[in-house]
Amino acid sequence: MNYTLKSIPDRTQKPRVNGLTMVMDKGLSIRQIEDFLEVAGPHTDIVKLGWSTSYVTPNLENKLKIYRDAQIPVYFGGTLFEAFIIRNQFDDYRKILDKYDMKFAEVSDGSITIPHDEKCEYIRKLSDQVTVISEVGSKDAAKIFAPYKWISLMKAEIEAGSWKVIAEARESGNVGLYRDSGEVRQGLVDEILTQIPAETIIWEAPQKAQQVWFIKLIGSNINLGNIAPADVIPVETLRLGLRSDTFDHFLDMEAS
Repeated sequence: MNYTLKSIPDRTQKPRVNGLTMVMDKGLSIRQIEDFLEVAGPHTDIVKLGWSTSYVTPNLENKLKIYRDAQIPVYFGGTLFEAFIIRNQFDDYRKILDKYDMKFAEVSDGSITIPHDEKCEYIRKLSDQVTVISEVGSKDAAKIFAPYKWISLMKAEIEAGSWKVIAEARESGNVGLYRDSGEVRQGLVDEILTQIPAETIIWEAPQKAQQVWFIKLIGSNINLGNIAPADVIPVETLRLGLRSDTFDHFLDMEAS
């Protein structure tokens, strides 16, 4: 940090496994990535190339190299996995991961229906090849899972080999964990946390109010996902109690 302040929450250090900031790259150019990393690289833990953007992104190999040279893992969005699965091209997907030397892969079923046993088998197979991050929850706002369902799905996917499970919200933050207004389904989160360790979950939280809510609930070292590149520094200040939304929260914790 640039100077010293007392009573700042302790943050885990990179490379970290808890307190992750997962950034959503929806089509940044090479120059934009370089500018982004200059400012936000120290606070970025992993980057997702959103949904299937890697299919149409120019200079993909150069883009991946820039992230890797900055020692920031990058992976393809889960929708790309689903696009291969729906076309019966799982083996082709595995070859693509090898071709681009991917170390992570996301397994999701937010856009298509995959029997859960089959999804877990994909996780098992891919976990022999890469580190798997799986996603629970639908991108369809009409599909609302009961808390026990979220818990059972997460447990099964962790057991199958997922390193982390993502709690779905889309890049808009108005499905899955959230109501269409963006409000957190608080009861759902509370139930999930009774049986799934917080450090195992990446909570998609693209909106500031959602980020604030989760930081206040779990603390500075919560895993947050779908963070926009321009929001990485603002999110880090929220984590450290250096923005008005969390300012008093951490001062009160220190005084207690």
